[in-house]
Amino acid sequence: MLQVIIPPIPEMEFFDEGSQTFLVSKEITSQSTTLQLEHSLVSLARWEAKWNKPFLVKDEKTLLQTIDYVRCMTITQNVNPDVYNHIPKHVFEQIKEYIDAPMTATWFTKSNDKPNREVVTAELIYYWMIAQSIPVEFQKWHLNRLLTLIRVCSIKNAPQKKMSAKEAAMQRRSMNAARRGQMNTKG
Repeated sequence: MLQVIIPPIPEMEFFDEGSQTFLVSKEITSQSTTLQLEHSLVSLARWEAKWNKPFLVKDEKTLLQTIDYVRCMTITQNVNPDVYNHIPKHVFEQIKEYIDAPMTATWFTKSNDKPNREVVTAELIYYWMIAQSIPVEFQKWHLNRLLTLIRVCSIKNAPQKKMSAKEAAMQRRSMNAARRGQMNTKG
């Protein structure tokens, strides 16, 4: 979970095109607003349900879509909706760092597997959870951590790959050499 603070939003002056005059808006908040954010499968599903498009694609999001994802991530109750339109740039950067963080110590070696071109949506992630018997409570984990867990479960549950003839021969040579060393014999 990430906690960010949005500074107070004072009254602001803006130009009204219709009346061709400058107007002053009322003060939105006189105090800072603390938002607790959760980048999780739940927030992803909320956003995708509203926008009817996958979130985890490389396409750039509009400012409105980005602000709405922050709204979907918010677990703080009773937030003034105007606060989301006044999030400072440095807070957006904090949020981006939080979203991009791996949130795990697990890492994977590069594999020769072909990259999966499948479009990942919330429903697909829920399917992976069900297929790997991952409890639904994990939907509130940081999304990157949940995806790592799904990948670990997939790897651990996959059938062992058969060794190539070359790998099997190398393993036998290694085992024979170890046995010769234990028995003090020459090969």
